Amino acid sequence: MQRLKIFLVFSFLCMQHPAANAADAPRTLPVLKTFKEVAALPDGRWLVVDKRAVRLLDQRGVEQGSLALRAQHLDTRVLPDGVLAVVFDADKQQPLLLRVDAKRLRIDKELAPVDFALDSMCLYRDAQQLNHLFLIAKDGQAEQWLLAGNAPKRLRRLALPPGVESCRVDDTRQALYVSEAGFGVWRYAANGEGIPERELLLGRRPHGDIAGEPGALAVLPHGVAVIDSKKGEVHLLDHNGNFLSQQLWLKSAEALAVAGSDLLVLDGNAWQAHALAGESQSREKVQNLPVVVARGQTETVARSGDAADDPAIWVHRQNPVQSRIIATNKKQGLLSYDLKGRQMQLLEAGRLNNVDVRQNIAWPGGKADLAVATQRDEAALAVFEIDRDGRIRDAGRIATGLDDIYGTCLYQPPGGGLEVFANDKDGRIEHYRIERKKGGYQGKLLRAFSVDSQPEGCVADDHAGRLFVGEEKHGIWAMPASADSAQAPQLVMPVGGQLVADVEGLALYHGKGASYLIASSQGNSSYVVLDAQPPYAYRGAFRIGINADAGIDGVSDTDGLEASAVDFGGAFRKGLLVVQDGYKRLPDGAQNFKYVAWEDIARALNLP
Repeated sequence: MQRLKIFLVFSFLCMQHPAANAADAPRTLPVLKTFKEVAALPDGRWLVVDKRAVRLLDQRGVEQGSLALRAQHLDTRVLPDGVLAVVFDADKQQPLLLRVDAKRLRIDKELAPVDFALDSMCLYRDAQQLNHLFLIAKDGQAEQWLLAGNAPKRLRRLALPPGVESCRVDDTRQALYVSEAGFGVWRYAANGEGIPERELLLGRRPHGDIAGEPGALAVLPHGVAVIDSKKGEVHLLDHNGNFLSQQLWLKSAEALAVAGSDLLVLDGNAWQAHALAGESQSREKVQNLPVVVARGQTETVARSGDAADDPAIWVHRQNPVQSRIIATNKKQGLLSYDLKGRQMQLLEAGRLNNVDVRQNIAWPGGKADLAVATQRDEAALAVFEIDRDGRIRDAGRIATGLDDIYGTCLYQPPGGGLEVFANDKDGRIEHYRIERKKGGYQGKLLRAFSVDSQPEGCVADDHAGRLFVGEEKHGIWAMPASADSAQAPQLVMPVGGQLVADVEGLALYHGKGASYLIASSQGNSSYVVLDAQPPYAYRGAFRIGINADAGIDGVSDTDGLEASAVDFGGAFRKGLLVVQDGYKRLPDGAQNFKYVAWEDIARALNLP
């Protein structure tokens, strides 16, 4: 009976500690000796760190090169022309970028010395194949640096937990993992755009399932590994923070690395290779949308936070290069920029939200160009006149019946004149004809209708007599723009799949051979392109990434946008897309607007 009890206990322990099974026995790697940090290179060589140097070893452990420095925080990325490595020179308090090719190890670039107590450092290679570096301080200060372009540039500052023990990035999932001493493992978005959010992947009790403290990290093909620094155990997690069936129950694990299908663990005085279980061998497929970059950007708005909102384009009749981007700062008023992004004018008109422009409007006694914006404090439409040189003048207000006016768009019907659609956060939409009387402007209500939930973005196709409305949580609607039509609205594209709520700005591009509807898919910071005519075929989606050479950051969380097929010259000879950028980086700052060449979009989506 006693022997049976011992057998059952032994069987239970083997089930709980898979590494105890003979089939899972680790392989000792004497070639690595007791180096504190190691990185496997694709050709079988090794990059290792000890107290005196960074060393390049061949497959047998024979040294091929070294750099004499007291290095820490080794990380690597495989590039098409070699290997990029980063280490921290602890004496000079300076990050160093190293390059490893077939024959040698060398310092490629030296970043400026940091002015904080560095705790951890890790590399990231984004969807554009641009390299980044995260620097994390003991007190939670952190910076993300873009390593591409002429010289490294700080992309953004960010706040991370104090006492970070380790950081690693999963490039495929664009996820930054950090282990916070005494609390757990956090996951952040690594790409630097969008709303900064974090998720607790694995917590220390009572916040999670581990009793010790999280330490060193390693990214696995299908998850992440973390050392419990008090117990010496290594926990293997999937991307949702669930424990994998394989776990490593070691005595004194200190450091981690990955080499092919092996997890390398410094356990005591030796590096061991643990074969990863089959469940960890395949990466899930992550869909990456095509990426274009902005060719220009405006100066930042004069108010911080959520301020910039919606752009429109005014075209100079004689010389399109002198055209203007007219945009709203919803904390200040109406802005005008030239095509180089320089602010040309500011009208302090209060809380303007959306704006639209129409030109060459026939009025009794002459023609005029107008911009119309929603004025939220006054629940009114603010009217602005634009002269032949693009100078803007405040021309008054048109009262509406809306309580919380929000979005707007203009429509020039075939019979002439000007009409405007304005919507309310409660779903109501009012349709007015704008009339010019005694040098001012009035509105005549033509109809009122509604969608079920909050709209904002809308755009009217003057040529086709069609109105598109974005219902933020539901999708894009198309309907006749004429107040006389009784035709029911059609849901052009529902939220789901490529269109992710909120549906924000809408714009039309009327090219020589085709017309397209562009929508801001704010929920995944992308832009959806559809045919502007029935059946509104889906043509693709794209994101706006970093223009490293020009020092222009990527774009996320876009509210309003506008497009034009006019030849503006240079990069914009086939037209222009202007988008609001919800988060200004390179460096951090107030919001602004980005200029994207239509030629780049057409190439990315294979549009005619």
